[in-house]
Amino acid sequence: MIGGDMRYLTFALGKGRLVKDTMELLNKCGIECEEVLDKKTRKLIFTNEELGLKFFLAKGPDVPTYVEYGAADIGIVGADTILEENRRVYEVLDLGFGKCRMCVCGPHDAKSLLEHREMIRVASKYPNIAKDYFFNKKHQTVDIIKLNGSVELGPIVNLSDVIVDIVETGSTLRENGLEVLEEICPLSARVIVNQVSMQMETERIRKLINAMKENL
Repeated sequence: MIGGDMRYLTFALGKGRLVKDTMELLNKCGIECEEVLDKKTRKLIFTNEELGLKFFLAKGPDVPTYVEYGAADIGIVGADTILEENRRVYEVLDLGFGKCRMCVCGPHDAKSLLEHREMIRVASKYPNIAKDYFFNKKHQTVDIIKLNGSVELGPIVNLSDVIVDIVETGSTLRENGLEVLEEICPLSARVIVNQVSMQMETERIRKLINAMKENL
């Protein structure tokens, strides 16, 4: 049980497909919290009293924010979100699941626009990743348009020449006459830790991280 001086360690989990894999991994580490996976519950915070742990689900892009500000000690979220949000957190472990890649995609003939470094329009949910890639790595001046939804529409309706997006299998791209033109980086689920928590709760957090590592 949680002792008088032991505080809760709080996990922020990115909603969606990573949650199931994350909970399976935590179960292997002896950390149970079945309620997290209950689709019907209206609860926002789940507690494992025995181990002094709390869990809450958050929208992916908010996870690094909760962790930076100490509302969560530990966060589990895709690398795309960590790169895009660029928060002050420690990235401590690559969980290896939720694998995909961040790519520049578009119709086949957009390839020459990339090769000749022409001024083009790029649509993306990830304006910071897109900006970093084009401005700092490719030294290509581009106009970046932020979208929140189906980015594939960008080139189809002539909003943009190319898109920067996550690619898993590429089937959505192919169905819409698009393809991967350049790969930016590989992605997967990562564990991030609040900088102060890392110093205050070094022992407990290290134990947790090591347990996760061993059970991957």
